[in-house]
Amino acid sequence: MAPQRFHEQFGHIQRSMPDVPLAMGPDDSAGFLYEKGVVLARDGEEARLVEDTVRTHFTDTRGLVPDHVRRVGPDTNRTGVTRIRVGDPAEGDDVVPHALGALAEAEGRHGRRLVSRNHVVHIAVNACPGDEPVPAPRSEPPNPAAAEDPYDPDTAVGVLVIDTGLVRDHASYPLLAHTTGDAQVSETGADGVLRQYVGHGTFIAGILAAVAPNTDVTVRGTLNDAGAVLESEFGAKLFEAVDEGGWPDILSLSAGTSNGSADGLIGLDAFMRELREQRTLLVAAAGNNASDDPFWPAAYATLPEYEDSVLSVGALRGDGASGACFSNHGPWVRVYAPGERLTSALTGFDTPVPYVYQHSTYDACRYGFSYACTCRYPRHTGMLSEAGESTSAKPDQVMFDGLAQWSGTSFATPVVAGLVAAHMTAHKESAPRAARAQLLASTTDRADVRGAHVQALRPPTWRPVPVLIPGPPA
Repeated sequence: MAPQRFHEQFGHIQRSMPDVPLAMGPDDSAGFLYEKGVVLARDGEEARLVEDTVRTHFTDTRGLVPDHVRRVGPDTNRTGVTRIRVGDPAEGDDVVPHALGALAEAEGRHGRRLVSRNHVVHIAVNACPGDEPVPAPRSEPPNPAAAEDPYDPDTAVGVLVIDTGLVRDHASYPLLAHTTGDAQVSETGADGVLRQYVGHGTFIAGILAAVAPNTDVTVRGTLNDAGAVLESEFGAKLFEAVDEGGWPDILSLSAGTSNGSADGLIGLDAFMRELREQRTLLVAAAGNNASDDPFWPAAYATLPEYEDSVLSVGALRGDGASGACFSNHGPWVRVYAPGERLTSALTGFDTPVPYVYQHSTYDACRYGFSYACTCRYPRHTGMLSEAGESTSAKPDQVMFDGLAQWSGTSFATPVVAGLVAAHMTAHKESAPRAARAQLLASTTDRADVRGAHVQALRPPTWRPVPVLIPGPPA
C-alpha cells in the first residue's frame, strides 16, 4: 500500500487517543496500528500461560523484573479477552514483538494462536482511506438513486449500522426521515469547520435507504472517536450495540483491521461465536489498502464456520467494470459493488458547513492504476499532507450543504447490505442469510479485479460514472 496517507492518519488517530501509545506494524511498516506494550489473550488458562511464558522469557533474556508483565483492566469480561502489559511504552522500546516471539513455541505446542497485538479497529476510510468527500449539488440525485419500493413499517427489514453517528438534522434528507440512532458527537470544531469523518455513518445510512427503502435503519455511533477503537474494546461495543435493540436482520459494518494473520481477531472471538448462532447477516467492508491481506472482520467470510453469516465486500471503480484502485482484494472478498464516487447525504440541509481537506491528491495513482481515480481527482491540497513540509501551500476548503460524493469499501458495503434487504422484501424472505445465498446464486454479473473474474452486485438505480484515462500531469 501507499504509506504516506497511512502515516498521516496514524498521527490523526494518535491525537484522538492521547492516552494510548500506538505503534505501526508489523515491524514499523504501514500495515496496521496497535497498542504498544500490551498483548491480548483469552481469559482463563490461556491468559495465565501467556503471562507466565512472557514473564519467564523477559526475565531471562531482557533483565526485566516480573512486575513488567501483568494484567491490566478487568480480569474477566463478556468478550473473553485479557489485556496483558508486557512492557512500559514510556521507556521507548516496544516489547510486543519480543513477547509474540516468546510465545511462538507455546502456540505450536497448543496448535492455536494464544496471543495477539491489541490492534486499532478503524472505519474503512481511516487508516486506509479511499478518499475524502467532495460536495455534490442538491440538484444532483443520489447515486444509487432511490428505489421505488414503498416503506412499510410492518415488513421493513431491520438494519443496524455500526459507525459514526447521525448528523443532527439528518431527517431533513427525505430518505433518512425514519432513520434512528445515535447523534454524531462534535460535528464541527471550535472554528466551525466540519471534523474529519463526520457524516460517514449518515452517508452510509443514505445509501442503504436508497437501495432498500423498506428498511428500518439504526445507526450506532460506536466509532465516533475518529472512527477508531482498540480491539480489546471493540467486541464489547459490538455487544452493546446489538443488546440495545436486539440482533438485527443485517449488520452493516464499514470498519476493521488487518493483523498479519489468517484466523481472525482474538478480541472478536466471543462476538463472532454469538453472531454465528444468531440469524443476523454481517455485511463487512474489505478495506481500502489495495492489499490482499485479510481485513477483519470481513475476512471471516472465508472461514468455513462463518461463510454463511459474514459477507465481505470490495469496491468497484466508478464505471463498475473493474475493481477500484484502493479496494482490498483476494479470495476472502466474496463480492464487489460500486464504491467509487457514490452520492449520498453527508450533512444536514439546514446550514452549509465548511470542510478543510486533510490529505493532498497525488500526481499519479498511489496504487499504480492509470484511470482518473480518487487518488488524483478532484485536485486538492490537504492539511496533514503539508504538515512539516517546506511548502506553504494552503489547504483547500469546500462547503457542504447536504449531498457529497465519497469513495471507499465503506460505501460499497451498504450497497450490498441494501441489496440483501431489498431481496428479502421482494421475495418475502424472512431469513437474511438465505436471502444472501439466493441473491448471490441468482447474480451472473462479473467484474475484473486484478486479473480475477469476480462476482459483482450493481443496484438497478446506480448510474455508472465515466472513467477517464488521463494524460501525464501538466
